[in-house]
Amino acid sequence: MKKLTLLAAAAVLALGAGPAFAKKQLVIVVKGLDNPFFEAIHQGCEKWNKENESSEYECFYTGPASTSDEAGEAQIVQDMLGKADTAAMAISPSNARLIAQTLRVANPSIPVMTIDADLAKEDSALRMTYLGTDNYLMGKKIGEYIKKEKPDGGTICTIEGNAGADNILRRAQGMRDALSGQEGLGALNGEGGWTEVSGCPVFTNDDGAKGVQAMTDILAANPELDAFGVMGGWPLFGAPQAYRDLVKPYADRIASGDFVIGAADTIGDEVAIAGEGLVTALVGQRPFEMGYKAPSVMIDLIEGKKVEDPVFTGLDECTKDNVDTCIQK
Repeated sequence: MKKLTLLAAAAVLALGAGPAFAKKQLVIVVKGLDNPFFEAIHQGCEKWNKENESSEYECFYTGPASTSDEAGEAQIVQDMLGKADTAAMAISPSNARLIAQTLRVANPSIPVMTIDADLAKEDSALRMTYLGTDNYLMGKKIGEYIKKEKPDGGTICTIEGNAGADNILRRAQGMRDALSGQEGLGALNGEGGWTEVSGCPVFTNDDGAKGVQAMTDILAANPELDAFGVMGGWPLFGAPQAYRDLVKPYADRIASGDFVIGAADTIGDEVAIAGEGLVTALVGQRPFEMGYKAPSVMIDLIEGKKVEDPVFTGLDECTKDNVDTCIQK
């Protein structure tokens, strides 16, 4: 009996000691676990963990199963903010306004930042900094590549992801500003010689197959289309073979500059596709760097250190001519 009592007491002590040895969580919440872009962020997070095994903090990566599950992401943010071991959080908002509302209701006492995608400008006070791509500049560069090939303009369709994703909207604005030579215009209607065709922009919820289908439908309705501006690489990295099958018949037009595809990102098969001449130019982000830097930025915020806002991670630009050297090593 005495032995059982001692064993029970030891078990209680062990259970009580558990949380004292648990690491504080630096939580990264992404739009969805089904997207290779976010898996690169995950790998950066894991590299930080390996290099900081003795730290009292641990990088913890999570998100809804599907990138299209906006409500699921908001629920995860709410749940993780309610956990005692969550020390700071970095969020990639799928729906910027929904996440802003979630933060208002939760009123977190821990540091919150955004990563990859930001909140809308009017909600920026809800987070302490943004770490990731200069999305406006990214879109502007895509527009500049398109305009270089077609300086007199033409017809274009913009492929976007989630209608509520601030990062994608900023890219689209940057592209339109570059094409039109004006700032802040909505859908282009002849400005700078460019007109967005009926049915565009197309929102695909970051789904590669939907992106390819959207491009297929737009080309069927507009066989003389001059350009696509693809604000995320979803069709190329999410459905690479379907994308190749669709675009191969246009390879000669792309090579001559008669048909232009400017696209975001440089992950998965995208760089190989550029090497095959099936996209005019890629403007790529650095998601691994985002995931690797985020824990250190969160710790600085926890410790009250000065952190710049925003913290940009740079861009890579790939064309058929530089695919062997275009990605930052």
